[in-house]
Amino acid sequence: MSAARMQVLSSRNVRLLSRGRNEVFAGRSGAQRPGGDPRTRSLTCPPLSSSSSPGRALSSLSATRRGLPKEKMSENGIMSRAKVLTIDTMNPTVKKVEYAVRGPIVQRAVELERELSEGMKKPFAEVIKANIGDAHAMGQQPITFFRQVLALCSYPELLSDSTFPEDAKSRACRILQSCGGNSMGSYSASQGIDSVRQDVARYIERRDGGVACDPDNIYLTTGASDGIVTMLKLLVCGEGTTRTGVMIPIPQYPLYSAALAELGAVQINYFLNEEKCWSLDITELQRAVNEARQYCNPRALCIINPGNPTGQVQSRQCIEDVIRFAAKERLFLMADEVYQDNVYAEGLELASFHSTSKCYMGDLRFSLSLCFVLCGFRGGYMEIINMDDEVKDQLTKLLSVRLCPPVPGQALMDLVVNPPQPGEPSYGSFIKERTATLSALAEKAKLTEQVLNTVQGISCNPVQGAMYSFPRITIPEKAVKEATETGQQPDMFYCMKMLEETGICLVPGSGFGQKDGTYHFRMTILPPTDKLKILLNKVKEFHQRFTQQYS
Repeated sequence: MSAARMQVLSSRNVRLLSRGRNEVFAGRSGAQRPGGDPRTRSLTCPPLSSSSSPGRALSSLSATRRGLPKEKMSENGIMSRAKVLTIDTMNPTVKKVEYAVRGPIVQRAVELERELSEGMKKPFAEVIKANIGDAHAMGQQPITFFRQVLALCSYPELLSDSTFPEDAKSRACRILQSCGGNSMGSYSASQGIDSVRQDVARYIERRDGGVACDPDNIYLTTGASDGIVTMLKLLVCGEGTTRTGVMIPIPQYPLYSAALAELGAVQINYFLNEEKCWSLDITELQRAVNEARQYCNPRALCIINPGNPTGQVQSRQCIEDVIRFAAKERLFLMADEVYQDNVYAEGLELASFHSTSKCYMGDLRFSLSLCFVLCGFRGGYMEIINMDDEVKDQLTKLLSVRLCPPVPGQALMDLVVNPPQPGEPSYGSFIKERTATLSALAEKAKLTEQVLNTVQGISCNPVQGAMYSFPRITIPEKAVKEATETGQQPDMFYCMKMLEETGICLVPGSGFGQKDGTYHFRMTILPPTDKLKILLNKVKEFHQRFTQQYS
């Protein structure tokens, strides 16, 4: 054995290595453990050079050859390794993930809130977060019956409290009886609580005019996002030109682009027609799929209806055309219908993909429907139709890895699809609260469209559904140039300026996708009407100042 190799194994080096970890934990000041244990004293010997310690040099060289992080010299002479996980060694697909709804502008909004709380002077008194569809955070009152039942399920001792209505108590008892140990703190089946899935199936049948729905096709999820990502995991495979491609609308909800980036799938963009109220054109779908087949394997088509961020509701004829197209092109159809109950346009109804597809399901390979995202409670469901039985088994296995969706979210989902019925004690208050909420949203949707369309340089399509508007803005060339020079998208530059000057937090359209040369922002219509009026007036004044400044 060579002298160098012997040096690596010498007793002095072994002692240094074995003591090093304890000495680091003990601190670098030479402090001893309570009781004066001398074993934790810090090293006082000078740093070893490669010439005085060839073993250490060889050890470092060997680590480098193995691709391990190189050792670094710390201030007190202890050799330390670089971190195992760095920005260069982490999963590269994660670095490609972007989620504009909670991006840099939102982070800056949080900083501004903190600065305001510390007494710093700003040209505004508060930050108005109009970037996200979080109804309760915006002041929308929760449905009383829902909260009563959840309270009873969480603390069953309240079942003897006479202040709770009897229908809330009976509903809580039914939910608890479906839970292991009669407790909402227990796990459920991975697919979800059986009784809740049965109620979801009955809800779908009522919604779709009697079209049959099998509870075995219902999967409860941790919000709609969880269902979307789970299905994409089943779909993504292949390499190179055989890699799975997924068609998504532009503008789109950035969950889709983020999930596809993380999974390494190919994003296939098809553009909604802004001039026709963000309608979907089959010729555009055909263009997108034909071009994509040159570089990937298109396998799925995502439809968001009502639209997010665009707020449109697709016509029944459009949906029928989409179903025929998916069947013809052998595409897995993912129908995101989260906002199906939020339809405001007069005389307009949502035609669900389930009800519309009953004539075509024999040809359609698969279908997925996602409904109701319950925000902080993270409740949702997906309905799987015409899926291969073996793939369904794999889906169940995939869901089993995560055990189950949160049981409180499942309980709330049961209440959403099976609310108080006529003749029950809570029916009157439920209808009153639900009607008031939807009426207020319809009023705010109309108000948003009307005010924004009075501003020169802003055009806003009607907000037919969901809870967002996606107006188009004109940005002067001078502002575009300044944004480009600072490495920002022009609409990001615009929205950041608005935040700093007005305290209004919006999301730039570039975070959702848009046609080249066009600029937008997304804002929610959820703030209370009085605050929404202030918000819209501030947007109007800012746009006028911004345009004048950069003209």
